[in-house]
Amino acid sequence: MTGDRILIEGLCARCIIGVNHDERRELQDVVIDIDMYTDMAVPGRTDSITDAVNYKEVKKKVLGFVESSQFFLIEALAEAIAKLCLEDPAIEKVRVRVDKPLALRFAKTVGVEITRGR
Repeated sequence: MTGDRILIEGLCARCIIGVNHDERRELQDVVIDIDMYTDMAVPGRTDSITDAVNYKEVKKKVLGFVESSQFFLIEALAEAIAKLCLEDPAIEKVRVRVDKPLALRFAKTVGVEITRGR
């Protein structure tokens, strides 16, 4: 397992997320951080996108998925994002954090963080 990783931090999206009736009617803000562990030795030498994880494509895929999702729990959303990232065979392991700002009164955010591998 490599220690190399690609970081996507602070990816903002809006989706239906939550268990309360009002959360099911209106889009909620979520903030997503993704760490993708992948071997970057080859793309580091070749300087070719064909040898690398295309993180712009990962971002588009995650945003499209999240914005059309309707999960009750941020835990389930995080799990689904991790599974989506691991569809790329070059990604060995992924850490996903999902925050839901202002979900709790008097708290800046509530979040979950998971790590999944092959």
